[in-house]
Amino acid sequence: MYDAIILGAGAAGLMCALTAGQRGKRVLLVDHADAPGKKILISGGGRCNFTNLGTAPDRYLSQNPHFMKSALGRYTAQDFLDLVERHRIAWHEKTLGQLFCDGSARQIVDMLLDECARGQVEIWLGDAPRVEHADARWQIACGRRIATAPALVLATGGPSIPKLGATGFAYDFARRFGLKVVEPRPALVPLTLSGEEALFRELSGVSTEVTASAGKARFREAALFTHRGLSGPAILQISSYWRHGESIGVDFLPDAGPGWLPAAKRARPRATLRKLLGEALPTRLAEALAEKLALPAELANTPDRKLEDAARRLADWRFAPGGTEGFAKAEVTIGGISTAELSSQTMEARKVPGLYAIGEAVDVTGWLGGYNFQWAWASGRAAGLAL
Repeated sequence: MYDAIILGAGAAGLMCALTAGQRGKRVLLVDHADAPGKKILISGGGRCNFTNLGTAPDRYLSQNPHFMKSALGRYTAQDFLDLVERHRIAWHEKTLGQLFCDGSARQIVDMLLDECARGQVEIWLGDAPRVEHADARWQIACGRRIATAPALVLATGGPSIPKLGATGFAYDFARRFGLKVVEPRPALVPLTLSGEEALFRELSGVSTEVTASAGKARFREAALFTHRGLSGPAILQISSYWRHGESIGVDFLPDAGPGWLPAAKRARPRATLRKLLGEALPTRLAEALAEKLALPAELANTPDRKLEDAARRLADWRFAPGGTEGFAKAEVTIGGISTAELSSQTMEARKVPGLYAIGEAVDVTGWLGGYNFQWAWASGRAAGLAL
């Protein structure tokens, strides 16, 4: 018999377990995988982008944009960084507030397991649990092992990166108990191009800094052309805001001011658009864009009106993605258990006392760059303090 059973030994589950365990609760942490923290280990190219100094509620997507404020406010990026430093893990800031381990993501997993050990957390791995609920108690069976507790925490994440064992278990479980689920879809995921735009596949491997936009959302980072479409940080960010049937915009020259092309014509009338673009962009991309714009050879032979049209197109080049590369390539899942079903203070389900949901299982999705880990730490701690 335990005080709490936590399903899922990822970032949120580990944080919840260590928090409750160190408060003197008897905690069981269960995962069907054969090792804890598998998603942590592959994150950030193996160095784990474990938080972001710019964490704020407006960097998250949810049907309720206020839900995450309580947990994020009570456990900040600095709080997690303090834990990292107590374990003497060397770290560095890469860009845009993103913090990485100097060494390996394994250090973060080992740190969390050390903290769980301090809280005497018991861990069962390698068996998918069967869960029953009766008389205000939860019972799980893993093979021949059986455990019961008055509290159960769903920390099993979403279906992104199924090769690591990710599934939609949390959503199915929530529905079983009458909780609403916001339609899950891939987020932070490459976009695919088809038809005429597939010509850009010839640029596979070309990367450049752009500003990508979808609706009111705009991100200035690198974009990467792939053999299937578009990727890179700017595209992954915008994918969370994109919906099927919509287009996205790409500004290939985010530093170019208004009227730059007619001004270039006056300063260098013999120059070609291909040459000008080649001075700011990778050669293959410059050639492809110039070919599609199909201006006369020299700027001197092109009316200002046409130059202004070309500049406008370069500043908002429209792509109509055919889709995404799906959950297999998505870093996270957008959607999940509706926040309307949960307490923002404790993460407990309002309709089902003793049932909690945290991390990626919940309809809270962060930007690329450590924000989703910070939500995992914050929501895990909120539940761990409430158990």
